[in-house]
Amino acid sequence: MKGKADILIGAQWGDEGKGKVMDVMGADVDVFVRYQGVANTGHTVILDGKKIVFKLLPSGMIYPGKLCVLGNGVVIDPEQFLTEVEELHNMGQDRARLAVSLNAHVVMPYHKILDHAQEAFRGKGRMLGTTGRGIGPCYLDKYARSSIRVEDLLDEARLREAVSSVLEEKNRILTKLYGEKPMPLDEVYEPAREWGKALAPYVENTTDLLYESLEKGKHILLEGAQGTLLDIDHGTYPYVTSSSTTASGGFSGTGLPVACLDRVIAVVKGYTTRVGEGPMPTEDKGEAGEHLRNKGGEFASVTGRPRRCGWLDMVALRYSMRINWCCSIALMKLDALSGLDEIKVCVAYNLNGIISERFSSSSSTLADCRPVFESLPGWHEDISSCTTFESLPEGAQNYVRYIEDRVCVPVKLVSVGPAKHQTINRGL
Repeated sequence: MKGKADILIGAQWGDEGKGKVMDVMGADVDVFVRYQGVANTGHTVILDGKKIVFKLLPSGMIYPGKLCVLGNGVVIDPEQFLTEVEELHNMGQDRARLAVSLNAHVVMPYHKILDHAQEAFRGKGRMLGTTGRGIGPCYLDKYARSSIRVEDLLDEARLREAVSSVLEEKNRILTKLYGEKPMPLDEVYEPAREWGKALAPYVENTTDLLYESLEKGKHILLEGAQGTLLDIDHGTYPYVTSSSTTASGGFSGTGLPVACLDRVIAVVKGYTTRVGEGPMPTEDKGEAGEHLRNKGGEFASVTGRPRRCGWLDMVALRYSMRINWCCSIALMKLDALSGLDEIKVCVAYNLNGIISERFSSSSSTLADCRPVFESLPGWHEDISSCTTFESLPEGAQNYVRYIEDRVCVPVKLVSVGPAKHQTINRGL
């Protein structure tokens, strides 16, 4: 193999700013790959002062001559896919070649209905905070081996047979368990048949395509969606997503060999945010949390939901560094911390009087953990125009060094604003 692959992962609960980092790296990347997740995630890129949110498509779509791939680990919402492609085309930004894995699984209409029905059925206090986009039910069908894949959309006879078989079971669940109306066959089959026609030009054996790219010496960037602490196995279960958000998911979600891995880059926000339900030990519901939300623009790029905000959780961050074996950090939204006299960092948890620096992915245990903070001096200067590390205020420099010392991973990129040029690159 002549080529190499880097993996870009979110090291917290998602929304770390991966889209901007991918944009900064874009010129040196040949192939952009999404390996898990679906259209409930958003990678935001600022292009010529205009915000573009990639919900499903790889962020490299704005670069001429690049290859963008949706791997087998992604679940495809055809409506979202086609809408996003059309929007990019109308903007004149669909500049890359786009390929979709024939083995990727498809979000069907009944998945979205089931998603809403299941969340309502759980009742208050047991809701998982799902976005209702059918992701969990689709992944459930994938592992139950009853899902419809992209390849099925391309064969009308096989598609009709598959939809008919699956819909019989889904209608029983919808009507008998959730009291919903049954879905007619044609209401599901006809849109799916049209999706197949529209998707056909993009469908390829992406595993072969990616391996051929390696053999040609191409630089591949795997784009993780969401964050490590939402991983189905290593996150705060059950308040997690339905796929593997860690670096290891990049290989099962693409078919790439592990040996091609060059770097794992962790995207870390300078504080902590979370959307939806689940424990978050450093959440601040007072003035500090409101400051971070307003200064950081902490509203989900896809759903618009306000994010819960709090101080940087170093216990969780060290856990993410270990799980993903990260070699460098891209530190995002440092500018949102400007204006604070004091910056707190959680360095340990107090669990029933016992101090521990170990992270627990058990939601019940984590919910009982109380943060043990250390305080650092803040800064009041506007850092959005800083272009070198040395031009940052002393407080900001010390904060970056503090993070490096605590996790033993170098911070190779510092973001001081939303635009691409508002970035201090320290050798990423």
